[in-house]
Amino acid sequence: MKRRQVYTLDLAQIEGDGEFSCPECGTAISPDDDTEEIYSIVEPKVNSHGLKEIVIQCNRCASRLHLTGFSMLRRLCLW
Repeated sequence: MKRRQVYTLDLAQIEGDGEFSCPECGTAISPDDDTEEIYSIVEPKVNSHGLKEIVIQCNRCASRLHLTGFSMLRRLCLW
C-alpha cells in the first residue's frame, strides 16, 4: 500500500492567477476548475479572521495539499 504524500503550499508565494502543479505528480491545479475531476476539497479551515487553510486532494496521485497564505491574499485585496 502506497503512503499518501502531504504537502503545504503557500498561495502567497505562487505567481500568476493561482494555478500551480501538484508537487507529487505535476498535474495542473487551477482555482477555476470546479468540476472536482482534477482535485477535491477535503476540508476548509477557518478562524475568526476568515479562511485560514484549505486541504485538497489531487485526484491523480491522492496527495493531500494544505493550501495556506489566505491572510496575505486578503491583505493584498484590501489595497
